[in-house]
Amino acid sequence: MTRLSRTALASLPPAILRPGHDPAGIATGIVHFGPGAFHRAHQAAYVDRLLDQDPRWGIAAVSLRSGTTTDALKAQQGLYALAVIDREPETRILAAHSDAIGPGEGARLRALLADPAVRLATSTVTEKGYCLGPDGTLDLAHPDIVHDSARPAEPASVIGWIVAGLADRRAAGVPPFAMLCCDNMTGNGAKVRAACVTLAREWDAGLADWIAGEVAFPDSMVDSITPASDPAFLAGVAAGLGVEDRAAVQRERFTQWVLERCDLPGAPDLAAAGVTLTGDVRGYEQAKLRILNGAHSTLAYAGLALGHETVFEAMSNPALAGFAARLVHQDIRASLPAIEGLDTAAYADAVLDRFRNPAIRHLLSQIAWDGSQKLPYRILDTTREALEAGRPVDRLAVPVAAWIAFLRRKALAGEAITDPLADKLAAAASGNDPVAAVLAIRQVFPQRLAEDARYAAAVADTFAMLDGGRTDALLAL
Repeated sequence: MTRLSRTALASLPPAILRPGHDPAGIATGIVHFGPGAFHRAHQAAYVDRLLDQDPRWGIAAVSLRSGTTTDALKAQQGLYALAVIDREPETRILAAHSDAIGPGEGARLRALLADPAVRLATSTVTEKGYCLGPDGTLDLAHPDIVHDSARPAEPASVIGWIVAGLADRRAAGVPPFAMLCCDNMTGNGAKVRAACVTLAREWDAGLADWIAGEVAFPDSMVDSITPASDPAFLAGVAAGLGVEDRAAVQRERFTQWVLERCDLPGAPDLAAAGVTLTGDVRGYEQAKLRILNGAHSTLAYAGLALGHETVFEAMSNPALAGFAARLVHQDIRASLPAIEGLDTAAYADAVLDRFRNPAIRHLLSQIAWDGSQKLPYRILDTTREALEAGRPVDRLAVPVAAWIAFLRRKALAGEAITDPLADKLAAAASGNDPVAAVLAIRQVFPQRLAEDARYAAAVADTFAMLDGGRTDALLAL
C-alpha cells in the first residue's frame, strides 16, 4: 500500500481533515526529544495549529535510542494521522514536524541545537529518561551521565544533549533556547534545570553559571489519554485513509497543556495555540492529582468491588457515578485553594465526562496497581486537610476501604498484588482486622491520620458495608 505523503493529501477521503498550512513551507524552530505517541498526539497537535499562522515553529523530532518513529516520519515527510476517539470521532492529518533525527545522527542534532532559529527544546522521555536519582537530582553514577561527564562532545543522555547544545550557543554568542520538559513530574522545569546545571559544572563552571542565570526552564503540565497505536489501530487507519500510515496516533478529545508564565524572548506564541499560561502550575498539578487521579482510584476500587471492568462501565453505574460526582465536588474540590485561570467546578465536570467516553477502554485493574504509592497523594492528603478543617470524611474513606477490600480479596484468593509493598499489604489485609492492620502501615498512612478516631471509624464502617454487601447504602453517602 502507498505510504502517506504530501502528494497523497489530495487523494484522502473528504472526511479526513487536512493541515491548515503548507507542510513544505514550515521551518524548524523547536527541537523535541522523545517523539512517542503522546508527543505526536499532544504537543504536536498544538504546534500544528500554531503553524497555520506562523510557519517558523516546525518540530525536529529527535530519538536517541530507536529509529522506528523517526524513520516513519522521514518516510512520510513528517505527516501522520491523529484519530480523536470520542462520541464524535474525527481524523486529521498533522504536519507539525519539519525534520526527524534518529540514532547516529549526532552531527545533525548538534547543528540544529546551535541554530539561532531554534528557540525552544522540548521533551517527553518519561521521568527515567532524565537520569535522576530517587531524590529528584541528577544521578552522577548513571551510566549515561558517567559517559557524558567524560565525553561531552558525544552525549548519550537527553540532559547531555541539552547541555551540549547550550554550550555551543554560549561559545558562539547565540542566545540560549528555552528548555521545556513535558513529562509529568512535579516541578519538572526546576528539576531539569538543576540536572543541566549539575552536569554542566562537571564540564565548565562558567557554563553552569550561564545556564543557571540565562536559560529558561518553565514548569509545565500535560494531560490527554493516548492509547497505544497497536497493529489493529494502524490497520484501521490505513483502511480509512486509503494509504499506509506507520506513525498514526490516537487520543481522547480532551487535551490540556499548562505552562509556567515566564519571559521567553523570540519563542513561539503557544498561548495562541491553546496552551494555558499561568503562575501556578503546581495548582493545576494538584487539581489533576486530586480530582482526576483521586476519582480514578475511587472508581477502580469501588468499581472492581461491584464487578465492573473499565472506567466507562463504572461510570455507567448511576449510583457509582453519582457517588464519584459528590466526592469530587463536595469533598475533593473543598481541599483546593483558588487556582489562577482554573475553574475547578468546570474542570471536575470535564473529568467526569471524560470517564464516560465509550471509545476509551481503561481497565480498572490497571488503575488499581500500586495503591500504596498513589493513594497518599490522590486521597490521603485531601483527607488530612478535611479533618484539620473539621469537614466530614465519610466519602473520602470509601476509596481507602474499597482498596483494603480489594487487597483482602486478592490475598485470600492467593492472587498477586501489583504493588511495591505487596507482601506487607497481603499479610495485613488477610488478618482478622484488616482495616487496623493496613492503617498501621506507616509507609502509606501517617500516624496522625491513621490514629484519628473519626477517620479510623469511617474507614472501618465503610469496610463493614462493603464486606456485608451493603453497597447501596455505601454509594448513597
